Amino acid sequence: MRVQSLTLAVASAALLAPTTSPATELADARTGPTVRHEGDVEAADLLARVRECAPVSHGRYRSDDGTAATIPVCGTKEAVFWKADMDIDCDGRPGSHCNRRTDPLFSDATAYQQSDGRYLSAESLPYIVVPAASGIWDYRDHGVRGGAVAAVVYGDRVQYAVVGDVGPEHIIGEASYATAKALGIRSDPRGGGAPSGVTYIVFKNAQVKPIEDHAAAVATGERLARLFVGK
Repeated sequence: MRVQSLTLAVASAALLAPTTSPATELADARTGPTVRHEGDVEAADLLARVRECAPVSHGRYRSDDGTAATIPVCGTKEAVFWKADMDIDCDGRPGSHCNRRTDPLFSDATAYQQSDGRYLSAESLPYIVVPAASGIWDYRDHGVRGGAVAAVVYGDRVQYAVVGDVGPEHIIGEASYATAKALGIRSDPRGGGAPSGVTYIVFKNAQVKPIEDHAAAVATGERLARLFVGK
């Protein structure tokens, strides 16, 4: 069960990539005719790079309330990563899919805001959620801020996203409605998500501004992913 994300006032630094990259459309019967596969770095190459875990967290996270704490945050020189489930974050600006009617835990705020001062839209912006800073792990100590670029891997699909919200300090494994939908994961905040098999790779000290510029996140993510896998 998803726990409602916390809203924190955090400023984000900026690193804007100059170019964008087209996305490849893939068929998926679970979500409709197509889902997006972004960039040309293969999921298998990213997963091979994060096969071994060197923990950077001082403890482990739960995937949901009431589950065992088994998930560490791992690190390399270039990135931090974790392997978890995916709960659906539908917070931020309300829309037809994310609102108080569709999501009993809906919050109209996210930890970070767009350049125009409005909260993010979980329906339209692919973003992930990081746990609130705690004795287990403080994401800020590892070059992660709002707008930090992430590669989210599920099956053979890669979706680039930004860090867009902050959640409970003991739970990990959550992303926006838009992230789930793009990966072919059921995006309904009531019972959607994936129970396991999602890998979140957040590149250190790599952020986009404005945070809502998904094309910049894709371009930056693709470039860093190539470097990460040695291509």
